[in-house]
Amino acid sequence: MAVEIEMRARFTKEVRDQLVTRLKADGEDLGPDDKHIYFYVLPDQLLKVTDSTTAGTAKITLKGSKIGQGAAFAETEFPIARDDVPAAVKVFNALGFETAMHEAFNLRHNFRFDGVEIAVKWSEAWGYHAEFEVLLEDGAPDAARAEAEAKITDVAAALGVTLMTEQELADFTAAFEAAEKERKEREQQAAPIR
Repeated sequence: MAVEIEMRARFTKEVRDQLVTRLKADGEDLGPDDKHIYFYVLPDQLLKVTDSTTAGTAKITLKGSKIGQGAAFAETEFPIARDDVPAAVKVFNALGFETAMHEAFNLRHNFRFDGVEIAVKWSEAWGYHAEFEVLLEDGAPDAARAEAEAKITDVAAALGVTLMTEQELADFTAAFEAAEKERKEREQQAAPIR
C-alpha cells in the first residue's frame, strides 16, 4: 500500500495548451496514458476499475478517501487482466455498488516536473484538468505529507496553475454525483417495464 499526495486543477483549453508546451520543454515527458475508468463513489472511499487503453494494462484500486477529503489518499492497488475488466465491473455491480458507479474515459498525458508527476487530462465530467501527485510509502510521517503538499503547490505555482481547494473539490464532486444520480433516475423512469 502507498499514500498518494494528490492535488487537482481545472482550466481552459488555452491554459492546458500552455501547460503542455511548458512541460514538454522543461519537464520529463512520460507519454500518453488514456484510460477507461469505472468509478465507484462510496461514502468514504473511492473504488476504481481501470482499463489503461494506452498501456494495455488494467487494475483495481481502492482509495482510502474521496476527492475533497484531503490531499492524502491511502491506496491499495492490484493488477488484473484487461479481459477481466468487464467481470470486475459485473462483480462490483452485483455487490450493490452499481448505483454509485460512474463510467469515464480520460484522455491523459503524463509528465514529471521537479519531482512531481503531473497527469494532464480531459474527461467529459472534468473538462480540461490536471492531477499533481507525489507518491509516499505507507506510514510516511505527517511532515513528509506536508512537504509533499508544499512541493506540489510550489510546482503548480511555477507552472502558472491554480490548484483547487479541498472545498472546491468537494463542491465539484458533490454537484457531479447529484447530477449523475438525477440522470440515472431519469433513465430508470424512462426504461420500459419488463
